[in-house]
Amino acid sequence: MESVPVRCPACQREHLYAPPVYPCACGAPLVPPLMRDATPEPITRRTWNDDWVSVRCLSCERRDQWPQPELGCPCGAVLRMLVHPVDGAAPTAEGGPVAGGGPDGSRPAHIPLPRTATAARPSFRPVTIRTARDAVTAAAMYLRWLGFHDVVQPEARPVSGIDLRGAGVVAQVDSSTRATGLRAVECLWLNGLSASAQSVFFSLAGYADDARARADRLGIPLFVMDLTGCPQPVNAPADELITIGT
Repeated sequence: MESVPVRCPACQREHLYAPPVYPCACGAPLVPPLMRDATPEPITRRTWNDDWVSVRCLSCERRDQWPQPELGCPCGAVLRMLVHPVDGAAPTAEGGPVAGGGPDGSRPAHIPLPRTATAARPSFRPVTIRTARDAVTAAAMYLRWLGFHDVVQPEARPVSGIDLRGAGVVAQVDSSTRATGLRAVECLWLNGLSASAQSVFFSLAGYADDARARADRLGIPLFVMDLTGCPQPVNAPADELITIGT
């Protein structure tokens, strides 16, 4: 797959961007056709329509909705990569409209479940939180439920503050009684960036307004947990992580 040069309009940093490859229902790999000469758009607010794009498979001509390609710049900007539009409605293989994919957060029919899942997930079984260690355990169980089955906990919390690591994921758990602040969210994002992994944050006391706004811009899923140990999503990236899985 060929990478394309991209310049961040916010900081003018140069990147090489490789578009994602999606699995068409016919089995062929599907790559969104990027508009190479178009300037990427910084994402300042998210809507359902902007987060999905219609792409046609070159093998079977099927048209479906897939996540809009994005690029995260180290300056903090999240860039929407523009894709050549597909004219007309986006039918399924049977010729009807695309199933799912509505503003209620339902999963488009063609988006696969986590790689290890063969059917819909069973209900999550939380663990009661009595200590800070219990909070980390509950977060680890939840990430495994989402599909990150190799998540591990360090014996002692590292200086970086990262409580959980697995293939493709790093997570931090804030069990304090104060709302999680901006710095903690940004540090987690930097750790995820250096590890080429998805960053996920869990907090017992919620998030400061600037921390939540920054997480939205960076695409970091935020969850809150009560003492029953059941995480609840508080932003769109968290909803998407639950809906699509890993």
